[in-house]
Amino acid sequence: MNPSISQRILRQPLAFLITLVILILLTIFGPSEKTLGAHLSLVLLHGAWVWSGKLAFGLAALFGAAALLWHTRSYLLQLSRALAYTGLFFWLTYLPMSLWVMQLNWGGFFFDEPRWRIPFLFGVIAVLLQIGLWLFNNHWLTAASNLLYGIGLWWQLGGIQNVLHPDAAVAQSDSLLIQNYFLILLVFAVVFGAQLTLWLFERLRPAQT
Repeated sequence: MNPSISQRILRQPLAFLITLVILILLTIFGPSEKTLGAHLSLVLLHGAWVWSGKLAFGLAALFGAAALLWHTRSYLLQLSRALAYTGLFFWLTYLPMSLWVMQLNWGGFFFDEPRWRIPFLFGVIAVLLQIGLWLFNNHWLTAASNLLYGIGLWWQLGGIQNVLHPDAAVAQSDSLLIQNYFLILLVFAVVFGAQLTLWLFERLRPAQT
């Protein structure tokens, strides 16, 4: 699977840095509102971050299913692994970001909040799972595990009951500025995820050939 010119550009270290700088600047100079004030941009960034992680794990599941169906095409498994590692990166950085957002907006930590408790549990499972898959290094086990994990993650997060966490705050907002700002953050977070996935894919390829 030969990389295109765009893929070569996307996975360069400078591209990572540029995307991160853009995300940082967007967060610093983001909009504010009456309730959350200047903390709004960080809240929206943490929302974009978790959605990027969910997307990465979901795609890892899809490529895991494809790797089970077409097991002779090794690049499908490599993509599944790279996407799972990308999702894990987003998840492990989202969790402390979530604690920071809790502290800023609620004045403390509420560990019984389902929006914290369930993602934290899935974060622990993901770390242990990927360590185990790395140790066993089995095509079928990796593909099937990424598939089942992605399904479980989306299923559990889709049915979460909120306590203090607001329900779909961006979607329910009347401000087009806030909605568009969130979409911009999400786009750049996804671009960063694509860069990280391509970089990981390149490094996983020799180990699988």
